[in-house]
Amino acid sequence: MYFVYVLLSKKDGLFYTGFTNNLIRRVLEHNQGLQVSTKYRLPVELVYYEWCLDKSDAIDREKYLKSGAGKRYIRNRLKHHFTRN
Repeated sequence: MYFVYVLLSKKDGLFYTGFTNNLIRRVLEHNQGLQVSTKYRLPVELVYYEWCLDKSDAIDREKYLKSGAGKRYIRNRLKHHFTRN
């Protein structure tokens, strides 16, 4: 099983999207500063995830969520979260 996830940087308000086979470990790695991609954007918050049975499906979904349409999808999907915060 693979997870596609979206993190929100509390520092700059930008998204980071990735995939992993161990979601809890991966989010912890990000927040411990072990990932170069988010090291200077800490802290990050897990705001969205999906799971896929196949690694190729997870990679394809990650690519989509990183696209302009995918970012619009996430903002629309989480619109109540963003209006609260």
